[in-house]
This record gives sequence, C-alpha cells and structure tokens, in this order.
Amino acid sequence: MRVSDFVSFLKQCTSFKHIHQTHGFLVSRGLHNDNLILSHFIQACFSLGYSSYAYFVFTHNNNNNNKRPNTYLFNTMINVVSPSEAVSLYDKLLLAGLRPDTYTFPFVLKAVIQLSSVELGRQIHCQALGTGLHSDVNVVTALVRMYSCCGALLDARKLFDEMNFRDVALWNAMVVGYVKAGDVDNARKVFEQMPERNLISWTSLIAGYAQMRRPEEAIVAFKRMQLENVEPDEVTILALLSACAHLGSLELGERIHSYIQKRGFLRKLPFNNALIDMYVKSGSIRKALNVFENMKEKSVVTWTTVLAGLALHGLGREASLVFSQMESAQVKPNDVTFIAVLSACSHAGLVEMGRWYFNNMDSRYGIRPKIEHYGCMIDLLARAGYLQEAFKLVNAMPLEANAAIWGSLLSASNIHGDAKLGQHALQHLLKLEPHNSGNYMLLSNIYAALDGWDESGMVRKNMRDTGVKKMPGWSFIEVNDRFHRFIAGDTSHSEFNRIFEVVCKIFYQLKKTGNHWKEIFGLLEFDS
Repeated sequence: MRVSDFVSFLKQCTSFKHIHQTHGFLVSRGLHNDNLILSHFIQACFSLGYSSYAYFVFTHNNNNNNKRPNTYLFNTMINVVSPSEAVSLYDKLLLAGLRPDTYTFPFVLKAVIQLSSVELGRQIHCQALGTGLHSDVNVVTALVRMYSCCGALLDARKLFDEMNFRDVALWNAMVVGYVKAGDVDNARKVFEQMPERNLISWTSLIAGYAQMRRPEEAIVAFKRMQLENVEPDEVTILALLSACAHLGSLELGERIHSYIQKRGFLRKLPFNNALIDMYVKSGSIRKALNVFENMKEKSVVTWTTVLAGLALHGLGREASLVFSQMESAQVKPNDVTFIAVLSACSHAGLVEMGRWYFNNMDSRYGIRPKIEHYGCMIDLLARAGYLQEAFKLVNAMPLEANAAIWGSLLSASNIHGDAKLGQHALQHLLKLEPHNSGNYMLLSNIYAALDGWDESGMVRKNMRDTGVKKMPGWSFIEVNDRFHRFIAGDTSHSEFNRIFEVVCKIFYQLKKTGNHWKEIFGLLEFDS
C-alpha cells in the first residue's frame, strides 16, 4: 500500500471506531512494521483526540521483541505530545541507545520553549554538540529560537554569528528573536543584512514595529514589501491593521479593508475584530459599527472592542445599549469588557450607570474588580466632581493605588480647582513617576488658576531643581501617503520655514479679526 493512499484513507477517519478498525487493518497486513505508515497513524490518533491510543500503539511497537526502537517514531511522538511529555520521551530515546537526528532536536527544543527552561535548553545544546549536529543549520535555527524565546538573546546571537552557512530560516529566527525581545532596531539591522528575504522576514519586521508602537515604520516596511512583490498573508495584514490603528491612518486602513474583502478574509473573526479596532482609533466609529453589524459571528473580543470604541468616542449610553445586546446574545462579559463599559460611563459622565456596573460586577457577573476597574470608577467620580467620594474609594480599595489612579485625581483636581487634593495626589505620583513632567505642570496650573502664583512658581522651580524636563507636545498629519510629524520647538522639518510663515499669517489674520487668538495658540509667541 502506498503511503499517499494510506494518508488519504486516514483523512476519512472521524471516530474511535474508525481508528480501531484502521489499526486492525495495519496489523493484519503487516503494515504496522512500516515506520512511515505507523507515524501517520499516530499523528491521526492525536489529531482526533485519541492520545491514549496513540501511546498504546507507540509503546506496543517499541516493546515488540522483534523490533528495535526507532528514532523516526520517537520524533513523531515528541512532536505531537505536551511539552513535559516531549522532554520525557526525549530522555527515553537516549536511554534506549538511539541517536537523535536533525528532526529530534528541533522538536524537543520547541517543547523547551513552551516550558521556558533555558537550563534544559543548554543541556540539549550540549547533547547536540556530542552528536556532531551542532553545526547543522536546522539544529542551530532551533537553538537560536530556543535561546531567543527563553530570554538568552546573547547566546542566540553568538550561535548565529558562528555559523558560516545561514539559510533564510536561520536569518528569520534571529530577526524574530530580536522582535520578541522588543529590540526592533537590531531586528532591522539583521533584516537589512539578509541576502534573501521571504514573507516571514517582512511580516516579522512589520509586526515588530507595530508591537513597539512605531506604526509609521511598520507602514514604510509594508510599502517596501509591496515594491518587492511579496504577497502579504493573514498575519501581515493583522499586524498592519494594528499599525494603522496606532497611527490613526484611516485612508490606508480603508485600502487594507478593501484588500481583505477581495481576499475573502472577512469570513474570519480576527480580521473583523482588527477592522473595528482600526476604524475606532482612526476616528470613524460609524464604519466600525458598520463592520460590527455585518458580522455573522461575534465573540466576547468583538463586543468588548466595540464597547471600548464607543467609550473612546464618549458614547456612554450607546455603550450601555450594546452591553445589553451582548447579554441578550448570551455572550458572557469578561473583566476587559467591564473596563470598556466603565470607561464609556466615565467619558460620558454617566455616574449612576457606572456605579451600577461597578457594584454588580461581582454579585451578578462573578467578576471581582481589579485595579483597572477601580481606576475607571475613581476616574468617573473624579471627572464628575465627586472628588471626596473618589478619594474615599482610593482609601477603601483592597489594592494599592497606581500612578493612573493618582493621575486621575490630580487631573480632576485641576479641572475642579482642588489644590489640597492635587498636592496630595502629586506626592504619591512623585514616588511612582518622579520624572513625569505632566504631573508637575498640572499642579502648577491648579495654583495658577486659583491665583496662587507663588505656589505655581515653586512647583515649576521644584521641577527644574529635580532635573525633570517638560516633554514637548507633538502631532502628525498624513498627506499623499506620507506622514509628517511636528514637535513643539523642533526646527528640523525640511519645510519648517514655509510652515512657520503660514502659521504667522494665520496668527496675524486671527489677531486682526479680533478672534480669541491667545486661547487658540496658547503660549505661542512670534516676534513682530
């Protein structure tokens, strides 16, 4: 019987009865002695959920007096079992006197990654040295992946540099290693040195930039990828949508949406969820809701993403309505869902509604409030002017308040002119975020608004004395597929002189027409 025919036959197996009958057929024909056929059979057992029977077949085969244990079958088992079982089987392989091959090491090292045990990985590395396979490119690629994923990036790089021959998989492993470590700059350096690149190379770099909140560079990399005629896959598109969401690039996001439609990806849930998130963060809640309403399948992630979007756009009552629809659809909310709902109440000033959700989280939904939920509730109360109630909740909560919570109180103190509470909040923030200039500026503004100019000046002096520098504000616009970033006080933009000239003209026109130009431009001053 040909192996291809047997594999086709296995695909028709859907029950344990089929598996048992197939095994009987193999034994009756003596085909169970063919390691390749038996390997496919064991894989089929695992894929259908009959792992115990797969173990039985494997053990029976190895205990057969007429047969010597075989590395090929051990490799099959190591590749499909749980990580701890894979390591145990690897040990049994060695005890049986078998020699690991170029498949054994990658399979067992994959298990080591899942166990996050770099010491175990080092032991296996030593065993690879003993077999002489330490310079095999497949084994080295697996070792580079293992060291990278287990946090030993220097070891990974040392192995990579020692290799004379590097295939694209090894180059990719090093790029991915840097990306996982959050070092996208070194990932880019390795990427640029690659003699050839494939889809995985490009996707890794794009995803790295997206994860590190450097969306402009992710989009630039994607455009380069298109110029090299590399077709993106699902992972690339999801990474790109994430970049668009961070950047707020509606025009590019719409083009990606069109591409997704053409490729038929809209049938898949993650793409719809990513599109909703992108449209929300790009300022088009209408288009986000349009995607949501056209979805046939909605998960808790879908509902939560929409709720977070409505919160971001200050649509608290709409968020409450969507939450009710979610309950009607019998989708159980999770802790992130309640963060979204409470945020929506906070942005819309719906105090009573927020109180109800917060007070019923545990009793009605079985979700105990976490620090994020307390933070949302305190922000809601403080924004609405219930400063003392917010402060009491800070003191009553079973968790230690973080910088976000004290920041909410400081911000609300600025809005409602409570210098005493603002000073108290700042004292905590100085311990948690000693170099955050925004905290000093908020308290200084509180004193200034109350005509406490001496106190305001002291806060700014304190800021200078402790070496805290005010971070410059920045913004960007997208024009003709190019992103232009503007930073306060920065003169490095290539068109700075022309930009400055136009702003000056706008400034004087506003002044001439008697508009509130000081309010519009704040502290901007131009020489006459």
